[in-house]
Amino acid sequence: MAFCNSCGTALTPDTKFCSKCGAAIAGGAPVVAAPPPVAPPPAGGNSALKVVLIVIAVIVGIGVLGIATIVFVGVHIAKGSHVTQEGDKVKVDTPFGTFSANDPEAAVHELGVDVYPGAEVQKNGAASVTVAGIHTVTANFASSDSADKVCDFYKSKFTTATVTSSDRNRCSIVSNVVSGDEKNSMTINVESNGDGAKFQIAHVSRKASSSN
Repeated sequence: MAFCNSCGTALTPDTKFCSKCGAAIAGGAPVVAAPPPVAPPPAGGNSALKVVLIVIAVIVGIGVLGIATIVFVGVHIAKGSHVTQEGDKVKVDTPFGTFSANDPEAAVHELGVDVYPGAEVQKNGAASVTVAGIHTVTANFASSDSADKVCDFYKSKFTTATVTSSDRNRCSIVSNVVSGDEKNSMTINVESNGDGAKFQIAHVSRKASSSN
C-alpha cells in the first residue's frame, strides 16, 4: 500500500494526487493525453464531388443522345434509300438526292458539251450527283491526240472561259454562265498521257438562289 509523503494518508497504488492534501504522488501512473478530436471533412468537398458527378452524367447523357440521333438519322436514310445496280452501274436514291456512278454514257449525255472527236469516255470517274438542287456531273476521257490539240478544241468552244493554266502538256478551262435563274459552271482539265492526252469534264448547275 502507498502512503502520501506529505500527510501520510493511505493511497491506492494508481493514485497520482493525495485525496487529502492534494500533493503529487511520485511514481504514479503516467498521464496519457487524449487524442485530438478528428475534424469532419469540409462540407465543400462533398459539394465538389457532387458537381463532378453531375458533369460526368451530363457528358454521358449527351453522348448517348448523340449516338441515338445518328442511329435514328441513319435508319431514316436507309429506309428512304433505294439502290439499283446493273453490272458496274450503281444508282442510289436517297431522301436528300440521287447518286449514280460508273455510267459513262449517261454522264456524257448530262454534261451538255461536245466531246473531243475520237476521245473515249472512261468508266472510272463517271458520276452524277444531285443534292439540294445542285446537280454535278463528271466524266473522264482519253484521246490519242496531244494535250495542246484537246486544249485548243475546248478553248474554241468556250471563248469567254477563264484559262487558269496552259502549255503543251496541260490546261485548265473554267466557264461560268448564268442563264435565267440557273448558274452553270463547266471545268475542263487536260493533261498529257504518254503520246496522247487524258481529260476530265465537270459540269455543275444550280439555281442562282442556291449559291447564297
